Amino acid sequence: MEEHEVKKLLIATAFAAGMLSSTAYATTVGVAMAQFDDNFLTVLRNGMIDYAKTLPNVTLQVEDGANDVNKQLSEIQNFVASKVDAIIVNPVDTDATAAITKLAADAKIPLVYVNRQPANLDALPANQAFVASNESDSGTLETKQVCKLLKDAGKGKGANIYVMEGILSNQSARQRTQDIHDVMATPDCSFIKIIDQQTANYQRDQAQSLMANWLTTGTKFDAVIANNDEMAIGALQAMKAAGVDTKTVIIGGIDATQDAMASMKGGDLKVTVFQDAAGQGKGALDAALKLAKGDKVDKTVWIPFQLVTPDNLANFAKKN
Repeated sequence: MEEHEVKKLLIATAFAAGMLSSTAYATTVGVAMAQFDDNFLTVLRNGMIDYAKTLPNVTLQVEDGANDVNKQLSEIQNFVASKVDAIIVNPVDTDATAAITKLAADAKIPLVYVNRQPANLDALPANQAFVASNESDSGTLETKQVCKLLKDAGKGKGANIYVMEGILSNQSARQRTQDIHDVMATPDCSFIKIIDQQTANYQRDQAQSLMANWLTTGTKFDAVIANNDEMAIGALQAMKAAGVDTKTVIIGGIDATQDAMASMKGGDLKVTVFQDAAGQGKGALDAALKLAKGDKVDKTVWIPFQLVTPDNLANFAKKN
């Protein structure tokens, strides 16, 4: 064979190998979100989508669970049927994740839970993981800061608060509420008393209605601690509608959404906790891609929470 023909053959072989390698690692990831109609989860979802666009040969198939357990389960069944390379799930109900885990495990498809901790976390198989922020930090940071602000306001001998809970079937809501009680059990914050504690399911409109009902009782209160920013904002809206001076009441939330930042800048929301939504999305996709390649991933990957106050607000203003 002539030398120039050998060179042509080598070039053709290298080109073909390159084509094979580029397609061999093409990865399709099915993403099942609990719901699209949620500010924080929208940032998480968009963060994941934007990150995927920077990666070669990675395709996301993103579905909206519409806060319906059965709909989400059906979406995951479709992912399995279409033989995606990995699945990422933000579960509608964290108590219903065993069925999701089994679906993926039976199909030998790697699975990553994101943001909401599955009830079966300790029993996840080797090719499944959980990426989120440690909820034992979220409510703790929030409540400690509310406690400090109450003391600063001269309420250290006795303060009444309302607590707004998220979706009770979700581990995050239960843990955030437990954090409140744990902080109140410490000597420094034992002066705080909960006068009522009810769920508003992480929703702004439900929190507005709940706060309006509390206001009709005429009970005096010093603070509202909400499991997320949407409920905190709903509480503030109800207070404004009732003519309550929101500058004199301490309202706290979690997530540091853009709406929360605007409220804090306006002097209404006093406390929030930055939960890195985009960081969780990126972390979940990284974990899913590693598992799809057969690499090992830590069972739990934590993205740190950070306290946000009017003093450091500028550091977080454009992150969520």
